[in-house]
Amino acid sequence: MGLTYHRTTASIDDLTMELRFENPQGPEQSEMRNIHLPAEWFPQSGVQLTWPHQDTDWASILSECEECYVHMALEISLRERLIIVTPNPDHVSTLLEERLPKRALENITLHQMPTNDTWARDHGFITLLGGEAPTLLDFKFNGWGEKFEAALDNEICRNMNDQHILNGVYEDHLDLVLEGGSIESDGHGTILTTSQCLLAPHRNQPLTQADLEERLLSIVHAQRILWLDHGYLAGDDTDSHIDTLARFCSPDTIAYVQCLDTEDEHYDELHLMEEQLKTFRTTDNRPYRLVPLPMAPKRYDEDGMRLPSTYANFLIMNETVLMPTYGDKELDEQAIRQLQKAFAKHDIVPIDCQVLIQQHGSLHCCTMQFPVGVIAQSAK
Repeated sequence: MGLTYHRTTASIDDLTMELRFENPQGPEQSEMRNIHLPAEWFPQSGVQLTWPHQDTDWASILSECEECYVHMALEISLRERLIIVTPNPDHVSTLLEERLPKRALENITLHQMPTNDTWARDHGFITLLGGEAPTLLDFKFNGWGEKFEAALDNEICRNMNDQHILNGVYEDHLDLVLEGGSIESDGHGTILTTSQCLLAPHRNQPLTQADLEERLLSIVHAQRILWLDHGYLAGDDTDSHIDTLARFCSPDTIAYVQCLDTEDEHYDELHLMEEQLKTFRTTDNRPYRLVPLPMAPKRYDEDGMRLPSTYANFLIMNETVLMPTYGDKELDEQAIRQLQKAFAKHDIVPIDCQVLIQQHGSLHCCTMQFPVGVIAQSAK
């Protein structure tokens, strides 16, 4: 294959030193302490994409979808390392070599394995830091409550572990259904989630909310969960993943989807969500700084069903935030301005994700970040 394989210079021995830093987004305190789930803005070693192919639901619009994936691959690999999981590495290699500059290609590693679909956020590893080595949490992915076939995607983490792609200690939690898009971490012991998703049918019954809270806090070594009880997007298959609605941008800042149109079907639920967010408090009992994002433009499928477009589905990288756009210049620019308020030190890079919502996801859903030092030197 033509891609140059980029290898990290970080080793496990160096990891402890690398992780000692002051949080650039929030209070000046180190996140290097006990085992914990780092925030997404914690320094990253790279990002994973799981590439679309002819045997996925993208088949009828595969070329258009791959254009979006090439754009994501470019913007990620220009800045960080990129792992691409695909059953067709030769095809992806040829496609990228035709489109990407050499300096981007040098940051890309392809790994061959079978896949059902492309949603790396939900089938990818969730990584803990703070121990002797990173902890790679492998939860069960069952197609968002058995809505879609997911057996191959549920094997991806184990396949990555077997191929020694990542540094870390593999931890099996395959008896618990949990998707990465369903939880947000502030890096300091607080988890933000939605009760509608974690308590949805065909996930973890008969566990109660209290059971799930106790189990999740224990696994990710967090201290508390903030449960959002309201908010949804029409056309969403995930049962209201938090990454479509409200996102931590720093330990004291949350960006969220705001609906001001009283005639919109989302108004009541998103207004109730906004009011509940106002009641949440940081660990030092201060109200969160809330940054409203505009309601994304209405988009529909060929049957007239509304699609779940959302500006909250952005990816935080080391110095950049990749933000989905939806072909409405005024709303897209408004969302960029609002997001810049939450990320004053980051560049906001827009990526047209109109094709992604046709399969009911967006940019963040397609990606999974790995903290610094996690991508293995031996990855090839």
